[in-house]
Amino acid sequence: MRLYSELDELLQAVETELRALELWQQTRPSVEELASIQPFAVDKLSFNQWLQFIFLPRIRVLVTAQAPLPENCNVAPMAEEFLKREAIAGAALLEHLAAIDRLITQA
Repeated sequence: MRLYSELDELLQAVETELRALELWQQTRPSVEELASIQPFAVDKLSFNQWLQFIFLPRIRVLVTAQAPLPENCNVAPMAEEFLKREAIAGAALLEHLAAIDRLITQA
């Protein structure tokens, strides 16, 4: 399906941008940190960690299996706040995440 291939390309673009912005981490957070039940794991992870270790892997699993997607996705606003707070020029990252939000929500 076209939707899943578009999502796959966008997920790769998000990873590429995280790496370019030096927000990609080599060290995986602890099991406890990854088990957070708070939205965006705000109590345990930074936003970029949540993207890398929770969001991207979960959406990739759905894309690979062509499984049903969530009914809505609203990651870009959180990314915008993170980028502002950290004074990171991440317009491309924000664009990719907004495109993911649109694709999933309109699916």
